[in-house]
Amino acid sequence: MKKAYKFFKRDISWLSFNYRVLLEAKDTSLPLYERINFISIYSSNLEEFYKVRVAEHKAIASGTMQKKDKEVESAIQLVKEINREVNRQLEVRIQIYEQEILPALKKQNTIFYQSRNVAPWHIPFINTFFKEEIFPYLQPVPVIKNQVKSFLRDERLYLAVRLYSKNREDHSPYYYVIKLPHSKVPRFIELPTYNGFYYIMYIEDIVKANLSEIFPGFTIESSYCIKISRDADIYLNEESKKINIVEAIKKEVKKRKIGDVCRFVYDKQMPNDFLDFLIQSFDINRDELVAGDKHINLEDLKNLPNPSGLGMPNHKPKPMFLHLPNQESSILNYVFQKDLLIHYPYFSFDHFIKFLYEAVNSKEIKEIMLTQYRVAENSAVVNALIAAAKNGKKVTVFVEIKARFDEEHNLTTASMMEEAGITILYSLRKLKVHAKVALFLKEPHQVDFPKGVAYISTGNFNEKTATIYADTALFTADNPIVAELNNLFNLLRGEKQQISFSKLLVAQYNLVPQLHQLIDREIENQIKNNNGRIILKMNALQDPQMICKLYEASQAGVNIDLIVRGICCLVPEQPYSKNIKITRIVDGFLEHVRAWYFGNNGDPKLFLGSPDWMKRNLYRRIEVVTPITDPFAKQELIDMLQIQLADNRKATRVDQYLNHHSLYRPKEKPIRAQYTFYEYLKRKNEINL
Repeated sequence: MKKAYKFFKRDISWLSFNYRVLLEAKDTSLPLYERINFISIYSSNLEEFYKVRVAEHKAIASGTMQKKDKEVESAIQLVKEINREVNRQLEVRIQIYEQEILPALKKQNTIFYQSRNVAPWHIPFINTFFKEEIFPYLQPVPVIKNQVKSFLRDERLYLAVRLYSKNREDHSPYYYVIKLPHSKVPRFIELPTYNGFYYIMYIEDIVKANLSEIFPGFTIESSYCIKISRDADIYLNEESKKINIVEAIKKEVKKRKIGDVCRFVYDKQMPNDFLDFLIQSFDINRDELVAGDKHINLEDLKNLPNPSGLGMPNHKPKPMFLHLPNQESSILNYVFQKDLLIHYPYFSFDHFIKFLYEAVNSKEIKEIMLTQYRVAENSAVVNALIAAAKNGKKVTVFVEIKARFDEEHNLTTASMMEEAGITILYSLRKLKVHAKVALFLKEPHQVDFPKGVAYISTGNFNEKTATIYADTALFTADNPIVAELNNLFNLLRGEKQQISFSKLLVAQYNLVPQLHQLIDREIENQIKNNNGRIILKMNALQDPQMICKLYEASQAGVNIDLIVRGICCLVPEQPYSKNIKITRIVDGFLEHVRAWYFGNNGDPKLFLGSPDWMKRNLYRRIEVVTPITDPFAKQELIDMLQIQLADNRKATRVDQYLNHHSLYRPKEKPIRAQYTFYEYLKRKNEINL
């Protein structure tokens, strides 16, 4: 039967998720600038997708990576399928932006100018602004076939221009590319108000309106925006025992900006002969072409000015608003008595920072250990750890320098911490450490029964993302958990080779076998008691082995709910998945919690941790999952999952074709999970305060 199982393709499933993000821009119940921000998020997601996932497929397709002929052909076909779907989504994005967003802005007295429809009263301002603020940063570069080619920088916006000499004897076209200012001038220029209306113009449209100033003596035929995306992944030969990962990462990061082209985005209005000239001149393969609108790089919309002051997301639950109950005087003392769940961004990450500084100043806490995957710029966490080291604490930080796009930042912060006396542990060969854990011990190097506090989270130690990512973390002084987390850090230090875990679930050790055991128990409960129940919340579900196990449970009749934000390769609505429902929630906060519920014949088992059910998480990373045993914490997590499953505003049901079906029912009580959970926590705190 397993041979008949279906799986969605990972990347096509991801595109379905990103399309769901785009559809939020259509939701007229949202503030206008929140809708615009979803277009920015959609575009930014797509950029990274091409730079990493599509770049890898292209490397396989081109023969750069040594693969079998069947894998090469599969990669070629997948890239074509991806581009078809992206082109389809582009049409929807254009329709939303031009037919819904721009008219909505106009209703709020904000008008976007294009290069050819500038009103006479704004022309003097635009011309002066161009000459004084933009022109000094422009450097037109001629594009000539069969000559030394200019280098197109990754992610930068260029204007490709075709023009003719006004000399009648010269009838051949000239081509130039102009790199638009990236940091010196903003992408969006605010113009003077007129008759109560606010005016905004793209920088490229101001340049287009003034091309005759750049090319005197020429007739400008046309101009179009283009952009290159380059392979941003880092390839390490981790098979070699001689590899110095730190030095290898430093070397590879420098190559990122000159990586192979994986996408050439161009204005789809560009004539074919113009496009042909560019792709020949820059050695662009046709399978790297991705059509775009006249305005590309729409991830910049996150910086769109809001001159009218209207349409801002002003009714979202405020992060950093709720207070933790009953322990405001000392979180550390509270946690020594009772487990504590903390939910970001409904609670402020400042609570963790406060706890950290309590540990810094506590006479009881002697040692601090922490894993770093992604931290904020000017990180308050890093500053607190440095303060701890200077205060005489023994501080150890495992820094994962293979965290994609954070490699340089992690190297910089590691160096800074090392200078302050913190012991730095660097990446392991063949493994990423993705666990989000911290440990605070009363006595350093106490092996048998260490006492202290463990912190296990679904999110990074990053105060910036903690305001926009919905994550959950556990503080606990449970001795077995503290001891096992201590063993994990000893393992990362290289002090222990043989290690086992009985309470924590740790990838590379007991995570996958324990998950199989938990699912098998629900199958047994269904057969014996007709009460098999599983709820799994995560960011991604891709591992075929785990999907097959869920199919097996479904066939046995186990009732399974999946709350999966992103990639989900499990296909619902099949005979072997008829008892599985897939819910996807996309809202103002990015759903990032990994929480798992197993019914266990009426005595539910709850787990919280860092891994998704992806191959990389389960088999190529160190991940940590903790059981939730405190009855109040268990109920709180159960309530959170139930609220999410009851969402009838921002939740959609994913079908067997990767379509999204709204769960909105006009006559039902409105439940928008993020808002409802915020109110739930608020009421609970008011009772406990």
